[in-house]
Amino acid sequence: MQKPCQCGDMMTMKLRTVIYSGKVEIDNVPIFSCNSCSKSEVIPEVKSDLTGLISQLGSQPNKQTFLFNECNEWADLLVEANGTKQLPSDVAMEELMKGRINALLDMYLLAQSLDDKDWLEDVKKRLEQLSRRPLLT
Repeated sequence: MQKPCQCGDMMTMKLRTVIYSGKVEIDNVPIFSCNSCSKSEVIPEVKSDLTGLISQLGSQPNKQTFLFNECNEWADLLVEANGTKQLPSDVAMEELMKGRINALLDMYLLAQSLDDKDWLEDVKKRLEQLSRRPLLT
């Protein structure tokens, strides 16, 4: 998965650790990175969740580590697919995404049948994360 960089080269997607305030490590954050000019940017699909997590930490956070894939479905799909240390092709990512959406819809129906409002909200949030602009570039 790639996208053009401002320098003219291609940026590739990688899973990286983001350090906030020198104290908080946020692992498994998907970013685009350019080998030519060293520019990096968080992928748009996860940016709002990452900034939300950082805002919850406040300006003086305690030393801690987070696994970003535990709070973001895009990151979780990429971690799942990254078992070989190679991020998947666009086609493979599309198949993973379809499978995850189907699993989440099944969970939604189950949570609905159990009238579990907290679970419903969690599944709804996860589906909303996947409904953002697709990762395909």
